[in-house]
Amino acid sequence: MIKLDKLTKYYPSDLGNQYIFQDISFTFPEGRNVALLGSNGAGKSTLFRILAGSEYPNKGKVVTDKALSWPVALATGIHPQMTGRENTRFIGRVNGVANLDEYEEKVKAFAELSVKYDLPVKNYSSGMRSRLAFGCCVAIDFDVYLIDEATSVGDQKFRQKAKNALLEKSKTASVIMVSHDMKEIRQFCDSAVILHQGELTFYDDLEEALDVYKTL
Repeated sequence: MIKLDKLTKYYPSDLGNQYIFQDISFTFPEGRNVALLGSNGAGKSTLFRILAGSEYPNKGKVVTDKALSWPVALATGIHPQMTGRENTRFIGRVNGVANLDEYEEKVKAFAELSVKYDLPVKNYSSGMRSRLAFGCCVAIDFDVYLIDEATSVGDQKFRQKAKNALLEKSKTASVIMVSHDMKEIRQFCDSAVILHQGELTFYDDLEEALDVYKTL
């Protein structure tokens, strides 16, 4: 279960509080791979960050009994002073990974960092940092993967590898995805939620949702 309980989010401005949404209550369907859709400025990225726990609502809360990933493509929680290996062990411990040695090697192989795995992350390129974060995420069995333009990480070969890994995960776990790529959404998702004018609407039929989305 992932439930939004009277969720309110606004940003202060010189013209007063600018509300993204107010008192949203909504329950995401279980066992579905869901695209989160909305026009520019609708608040879908804000809602996505709230689901991920990287941003907080002004009122209300997210209630869940599921293990949610951080947004897969983002280098969230990666510490620049620590090596790739040290970051991996830290993330593994925080997420309750039982066999840290096995987890380390799995991440190293997936991220394709070679000897640089034992260098401080501050020496990494942005692509290397993203690959490390991606590897740390997909090597953990979450109940729900939060995917935000995830397959834009790295070069073409790595992007395909990343997409294949996430498609494999989507067979045994649920997905909530934000993407502007309709082809990607059709690959990963079987249903959608549209955020429009502060309201969330679930569509069991993905194609129906995409047709509605095009009219917003």
